[in-house]
Amino acid sequence: MNDYIILADSTSDLPLEIVKKFCVEVLPMKITIDGKNYNDDEINLDDFYKKIKNRVSTSTSQINPGEFEDYFEKYLQDGKDILYVCFSSGLSGTYNSACIAAKSLMQKYTDRKIIVVDSLSAACGETILIDMLIKKKLSGYSIEEVEDFANDIKMKICHWVVVDDLYHLQRGGRIGKTAAVVGSMMNIKPIIKMDSNGKLILFGKSRGRQKAIDVIVSKLVEFGENLEYQTIYICHTGCEEEAEKLSERLFNEFSIKNTVIVPIGATISSHLGTGALALIFLGKER
Repeated sequence: MNDYIILADSTSDLPLEIVKKFCVEVLPMKITIDGKNYNDDEINLDDFYKKIKNRVSTSTSQINPGEFEDYFEKYLQDGKDILYVCFSSGLSGTYNSACIAAKSLMQKYTDRKIIVVDSLSAACGETILIDMLIKKKLSGYSIEEVEDFANDIKMKICHWVVVDDLYHLQRGGRIGKTAAVVGSMMNIKPIIKMDSNGKLILFGKSRGRQKAIDVIVSKLVEFGENLEYQTIYICHTGCEEEAEKLSERLFNEFSIKNTVIVPIGATISSHLGTGALALIFLGKER
């Protein structure tokens, strides 16, 4: 069995301890802030959250096929196959770019394999998937077996998000301008989820933030599976104190194994705005 490496991209918000312990390379996404271009992994998130709260102009772009070829080729030259776990195709063209690069390189490296897994997830949904795939690899699974496992399990990764700033949803076309204005005036908080196509969709709305948080907690109860054996990820855009309170609530109300609080990276935060709070976990279904 050929040796292979697992790659991720920065939308995964992969915790540093996983990156260091398992030598996972994380490929950076691109973001433009006030006309200046950056790799999103070099941005100070606290500063960035302040910028998007003040509605500084931002835009994001995917990794292009040429960049993917550069990332992939060094591993192929080293005799390794590649399993790349990609940001959801429902939110970005990154998956297509990676597939184009893989197809091109396979014509040159005919004895190597590049497998691109569409995670259909984002943020710590990708983290959950990558963590499970690493464990399968360490257990001796071949690259094809890990791919099969990924495609079987990814639809059980649940993402439930409370959004605080309607401006960014309106800017991204997920709600209309009138709905955003009226919703802000009436303290309406949207609840969004990741659907089976890997797209973030509007699930519902609650009057007031606490009621919206109660809804996503109820979804953890409804869809969560074997909570006492899994890590629940609490992700946020600049509301860490609230994330900590939510973690404490989960321990008080449910038999759960662990929680991890993770700030959401710049690429996804630029579309959610500040004050977003998410529960991401393994469930029966999405």
